[in-house]
Amino acid sequence: MNSVVRRKQVDSAHTKKHDGEDHRHHLAKKLTAVDLVAIGVGTTIGAGVYILVGTVARQHTGPALAVSFFIAGVAAALSACCYAELASRCPSAGSAYHYAYICLGEGIAWLVGWALVLDYTIGGSAIARGISPNLASFFGGSDKLPVFLARQTIPGLGIVVDPCAALLIMIVTILLCFGIKESSLVQAIVTSVNVCTLVFIIVVGGYLAFKTGWVGYDLPDGYFPFGLNGILAGSAVVFFSYIGFDTVTSTAEEVKNPQRDLPLGIGIALLICCILYMLLSVVIVGLVPYYTLDPDTPISSAFGDSGMQWAAYILTTGAITALCASLLGSLLAQPRIFMAMARDGLLPAFFAEINPRTHVPVKNTIVIGVLAASLAFFMDVSQLSEMVSVGTLMAFTAVAACVLVLRYVPPDGVPLPSSSQTWTDSVESRVQPENVLEDAIESSDSPLLGDETAQDEKYFGKRRKIAAWSIALVCIGVLGLASGASAERLPSFPRFTMCGVSATVLLGSLITLGCIDEDDERHNFGHQGGFLCPFVPYLPVLCILINTYLIINIGWDMDQGVDMAAYWKHDLSILWKVTQLTEQCRLRSNDLYMGNNRSPCLRWVVHRKVEGVGSSSFVAAF
Repeated sequence: MNSVVRRKQVDSAHTKKHDGEDHRHHLAKKLTAVDLVAIGVGTTIGAGVYILVGTVARQHTGPALAVSFFIAGVAAALSACCYAELASRCPSAGSAYHYAYICLGEGIAWLVGWALVLDYTIGGSAIARGISPNLASFFGGSDKLPVFLARQTIPGLGIVVDPCAALLIMIVTILLCFGIKESSLVQAIVTSVNVCTLVFIIVVGGYLAFKTGWVGYDLPDGYFPFGLNGILAGSAVVFFSYIGFDTVTSTAEEVKNPQRDLPLGIGIALLICCILYMLLSVVIVGLVPYYTLDPDTPISSAFGDSGMQWAAYILTTGAITALCASLLGSLLAQPRIFMAMARDGLLPAFFAEINPRTHVPVKNTIVIGVLAASLAFFMDVSQLSEMVSVGTLMAFTAVAACVLVLRYVPPDGVPLPSSSQTWTDSVESRVQPENVLEDAIESSDSPLLGDETAQDEKYFGKRRKIAAWSIALVCIGVLGLASGASAERLPSFPRFTMCGVSATVLLGSLITLGCIDEDDERHNFGHQGGFLCPFVPYLPVLCILINTYLIINIGWDMDQGVDMAAYWKHDLSILWKVTQLTEQCRLRSNDLYMGNNRSPCLRWVVHRKVEGVGSSSFVAAF
């Protein structure tokens, strides 16, 4: 049991490295704030945004889609604030796993670490398999792709292999082995192309909307047709479009000035994503009425209705670059989490080795690249990938809890670099003055000094115990409240009773934390001079509540047809096909959903040419 709850001590600016051990144990510090912004934006903005705006606008928000993106951005900013403080205080590889091991214990850190590993591995494989259908758009169809890139079915087994996905993963893996600076440069280039595509959509779409008079906002049912509940439901769906900024913290050990650049990188990346999402949603729902948007290809259909079918080329380019940037971010973060776990003895020491020339975990990266490539080549992991965002939400929840622990019951006042398990000499020199002070107190002839010290220790011990129990009760109250609010199938009385009791426990514990003072030992925790999370304990508790609610509801929402995690990195292969179909049948794409879709030509084209696309909503329209 002790191994489950034991915590490692935090790295500190007071620790010094022996000469000659830097290459073997530490990554090279080469990243700046600009590099971190490129990594954060590239990993966050996946191809899902090209699809998400149509589905959420039609089903939840209407013209108020930008409001949902704003609310989701604020919710993501809560987690970003928690990440920013811990990353600047503990700038070591491992991200949420590293923070959980320091603050919450080995058991929770082990769960968080493996949840992130599954998230990055399966998510990266799913992203890679989504690239080949989009790439086929440039060749005029999947049957015209080169043989070594086209998907093939193994006779007798029925397994569809994707050599393009595996090849792309191996290319990205080789790139990552060259060094972090080279990888960040490529990430910046690919992300720039994706951002330019979104800017094109915003500028050109805004121009077209001005020409047509913003018809999407001139509706009889107003700006909020689904009310407040619809906006909040839409916020829960689009929240998953912000997942990815946490990848920045996995590179903390490679940042030149982590106390300044890590908070800047996280904050600016999240702000850029939020602004792009909001502007894009304002333009698309203003260009055409929200109920005419094609839920599978909203942007291309909106441009097609304005006579710009050629824009599908640009949109497909943006989708491919978005998928590539997300894939690079996934494969960048996971080797560093493995490396941190190996440093702590939870994995073989093989995964902790760092190449002395490139200063990256090359062996680790190759192993993970081969594993991800094998998954992408042999398995269709799209269904499984819909659930992997639970790992990221678990990490968000753990990080928020770590902030509470750091402020009220900091793990240790004497920092030690246990991640690399070296350099204890510098700590011993730091402990000696404290031992001298303790000896002086014990040997003092003044009884008054001894009594005051004993009283202070008793008071601080009692306060820390109250704070620890309050944090535990906050987590219990959040779990009960989120479970009760989500259990719609329960009878009203037990459901409301659960919510009432849990809310009372949560509110009482939160008030207790708000009334007691934060622990003074927090000033000795890790590195100083970085970002401090504001509004503690209220902001971390709200973050825990939001993430717990999303974890519980993620499966239920998917059963209702809203595949949130899948939309995060969505396959846009249907985009090009729908454009071609509407041109052949001489219909506007919104006619597919307005009841004007009974054309025999269109029926034949749908059954013959959209076969295998997997869009149930498209076929269901007939």
